[in-house]
Amino acid sequence: MIRFLLFDLDDTILDFGLSERASLTRTLTDFGVSFTEKQIERYHEINAEEWKRLERGKCTREEVKLGRFVRFCKEFGIKTDPAILRTTYEENLAKGHFFVEGAQELLERLVPDYRLFLVSNGTTAVQRGRLASAGIEHYFEGIFLSEEIGFVKPQKEFFDYCFARIPGFSKDEALLVGDSLSSDILGGKNAGIKTCWFSPKGQDPGRIKPDYTIQKLSELPMLLKGC
Repeated sequence: MIRFLLFDLDDTILDFGLSERASLTRTLTDFGVSFTEKQIERYHEINAEEWKRLERGKCTREEVKLGRFVRFCKEFGIKTDPAILRTTYEENLAKGHFFVEGAQELLERLVPDYRLFLVSNGTTAVQRGRLASAGIEHYFEGIFLSEEIGFVKPQKEFFDYCFARIPGFSKDEALLVGDSLSSDILGGKNAGIKTCWFSPKGQDPGRIKPDYTIQKLSELPMLLKGC
């Protein structure tokens, strides 16, 4: 029986892609930088690549946050200081939110019967700002952010830290729900708990096999009844 639900934040509860696009567009516009849709898409690819490097321990968080803008500016010949773009972008990103379809309704439905926790690799200031904007902190008994902890998903140490701070925690009664195979699902496996992959497009997971897969968040309550 599952009692402890650990949720990823980005693209599981809050739509990071929409927030990223809106924040980058606002930032570039503020500095008078002309851009195309293709460039916005390319930034998304660069950002994802940099975060994957962090997950693999190939760089630091600071290198990710600045390096993505260094790469972006160099690739497109943008003359604005990457450090200034980075700071303004993060400020914009922290100010708003977009929900993944059905996310708020899911939390409302689950909170009476389960103990909910949030586990995120995102930057503290950005994630705290987005959570405040969304008004969903009260659903979670604990909010665990990798920048505050000092380890990142999928490192086992990240989850060891979380588990040690959840009263009465039992691995056998825990399920991690997230959209990322490389950080959430692999992280859950490293930590020895069950995993549920949120895959709206229904992709093949490849070599990292989750215990369960859902394409819509509304599928989770029924899945939990059978766990």
